[in-house]
Amino acid sequence: MQNSSQGGFSLPSVQVMRPLNDQAIIVQVLISVFLYIDLLMIFTFFRKEMFHTITRYIFFAHVLICDCTYLILSDILLLLSYMRIIMPTSLCILLCAIGFNLNVATPLTLTAMSVERYVSICMPLRHAELSTPQHAAHGILLIQGLACVLMLIMLFSVTAVMPLDFYLSPRVCNVELLQVHRWQKDLTNGVSQVYFLFMALTICFCYVRIMKVARTASGDDRTAMNKGLRTVILHGFQLLLSLIQLWCPFVEMAVLQIDLWMFVNLRYFDYVVFILAPRCLVPLVYGLRDETFMVALKHYALFGCHNKKLGTIKKDRTIFP
Repeated sequence: MQNSSQGGFSLPSVQVMRPLNDQAIIVQVLISVFLYIDLLMIFTFFRKEMFHTITRYIFFAHVLICDCTYLILSDILLLLSYMRIIMPTSLCILLCAIGFNLNVATPLTLTAMSVERYVSICMPLRHAELSTPQHAAHGILLIQGLACVLMLIMLFSVTAVMPLDFYLSPRVCNVELLQVHRWQKDLTNGVSQVYFLFMALTICFCYVRIMKVARTASGDDRTAMNKGLRTVILHGFQLLLSLIQLWCPFVEMAVLQIDLWMFVNLRYFDYVVFILAPRCLVPLVYGLRDETFMVALKHYALFGCHNKKLGTIKKDRTIFP
């Protein structure tokens, strides 16, 4: 069975697939909606050059790209598992490795975005110096490097215990296929817990520092800082959901020992709440709450009709070419 915290919701066997048809369709609808919103935001980012020079928008676009790729990949694995389609094990390992990378890259980027808010509010004199496109690019490279560590651990643990013919044999792809020994799962989960502990402490530090500055601010500055606080809180909530998905396999395996159908329903619930939900929060946190980005998003979503309603924006050809 496929680990819901890495590759997506899966169905345990052919005998129990049929009753989950409606649930599988609901998942497809949700993923389609999330992908449409995320792809529209990615299109908005690349169309408006102003966003290319601001660090928080660069990080935002990176999160969107990671989430879109992860949603597509997890949905492919879901459908392949649902229809019991086999593939070469080497291809399965590649897809799971990419899933490991993307699953860690998103919360790491959210942590970087919280640090950027901290620098903007608590270190305003150095913000222009530190928050540059070059530093943002270096940050993304660092994020991908840290995310690859977990992926490499998974790959090395597989190569250490599996014979050569294992990689050539066709199988139904799932993460449990690659983690046959308990120590492999414990190693992966242990490294993941260290990552999320580091990210949680970083976000808490940013929140406390911003809150201290917000208490002493007044007027417009206080409004901006309160908005920064809400952003960090939402990042922390999304990180909490991502952390909970690490515990889901343990709960699912315990429930499996009690009742099979309860296990199936729980795995479906975990996938929707702890896999899909955190990835729909990203547009809410940064896309829909950011006034500048929201204006541009409406412009492209409504094919320019929104621009006609805003006379001042319509005259500004530098914003909407």
